[in-house]
Amino acid sequence: MGTVQAAYTLGKRNKGKMIFALLLAALPALALAEVDSGFVFEYHRYTALRSVLLAVTQDCPDITRLYSIGQSVQGRELWVLEISDNPGQHELGEPEFKYVGNMHGNEVRGRELILLLAQYLCGEYKAGNSRIVSLVQDTRIHLMPTMNPDGFEVAANQGPDGNGWTTGRNNMQGIDLNRNFPQLNSIAYSGESSGTNQDHIPIPSSYWSGTVAPETQAIITWLQSYPFVLSANMHDGDLVANYPYDTAKSGGFWGSGYATTPDDALWRDLATTYAQAHGTMATTGGGSCGFHTQGGITNGADWYSLSGGMQDFNYLHTNCYELTLELGCDKYPRESELRTEWTYNKESLLAYMEQVHIGIKGVVTDTNGNAVADAKIMVQGNNHGVTSAADGDYWRLLRPGTYSVKATKGQATQTKSCTVGTGAATICDFTLDAASTLTGGTGTGTGTGTSTGGNNDPFWWLNQDW
Repeated sequence: MGTVQAAYTLGKRNKGKMIFALLLAALPALALAEVDSGFVFEYHRYTALRSVLLAVTQDCPDITRLYSIGQSVQGRELWVLEISDNPGQHELGEPEFKYVGNMHGNEVRGRELILLLAQYLCGEYKAGNSRIVSLVQDTRIHLMPTMNPDGFEVAANQGPDGNGWTTGRNNMQGIDLNRNFPQLNSIAYSGESSGTNQDHIPIPSSYWSGTVAPETQAIITWLQSYPFVLSANMHDGDLVANYPYDTAKSGGFWGSGYATTPDDALWRDLATTYAQAHGTMATTGGGSCGFHTQGGITNGADWYSLSGGMQDFNYLHTNCYELTLELGCDKYPRESELRTEWTYNKESLLAYMEQVHIGIKGVVTDTNGNAVADAKIMVQGNNHGVTSAADGDYWRLLRPGTYSVKATKGQATQTKSCTVGTGAATICDFTLDAASTLTGGTGTGTGTGTSTGGNNDPFWWLNQDW
């Protein structure tokens, strides 16, 4: 401010006003340059990655919490950095968002982008950037730089120049983590005609008789323990925002046909948000790859079909909507390219996070004023529902429009007309008859992530400070 004030006093009054106006207009760019100037655009091995995350927690202790959701095959922690104005707490009505990077160990952009995003959010929050302050105050953000730390170490040993297309892709059991989740699509597809089994599908017991990677198990437990609303997992090998379903409804591997979900138009909007804000995803593509002729987006199965993917599992087992982001043709770009990758993706990362605030949200209570967990929220004409969390709050991503929305728990129901605009989510609360909620049921839901801790809790480490 001293520099700005000094400039304002230079020369004649009119000249001073002009200089002041120019400097004031440039303040956002100057602040951004100041934050970015401290970034290190290089790859971080496991120890260095942890050091970066710890440094962010030390720089912004009031809005961060570092925790682990489990360990890899070789015992490396699966770190998550939480960024929130009340870290460690689920706040009533506040949606939860996550980014997951480096699921395939040799696909590395997401790993570094998430580390950069963590530093950026911390720095800009401290600088008073109103956009970031609002995002942090109104969202509980979870950032996982690497889901496959073992695979990355294998890939990093060879580096970008000598790395094969699959070197380090799998975990140390040889498992492709994006083919290791419960395959719930066949159950959903069989119920499409009757409108059944389109959400919150239980994991078949037969799944556990197979080989479940510890990294996959940790993610499943994580998803079941937090009321995530929106997510993206990051990959490399192409340049596109990929949306469900990933599993074809018929046909073979390549181009098996568009596999629609009940939320197809919404998915296209979400994918387009990321693609259009990206430097090249929706415009010029990646040179040797890309889907820019489709606006930088694709339905997963329409590209190629896969089974057991994390994206579809999020949608069919939990309340969470997840995209798969392919961030570049080269899976392991040189360090000299990382600054450009950050520039290309920075606005996309922010714009996509902000989509967690669209649609409707509210709290379901009973006539005694108690929170109603696991109430089913259904939109007329759409067979995919969400459920209320343990505190009774819920979030339903929707495009602008007016909807007939019904909340149900047991034999208790209430229907409301809810209008969604282009801005923040519309509040649409429900009150259900207390006695009727105790009769019958609507299936399973997800928790709030407010684990009490202790060794009797299978997810006790979530509340530990590391």
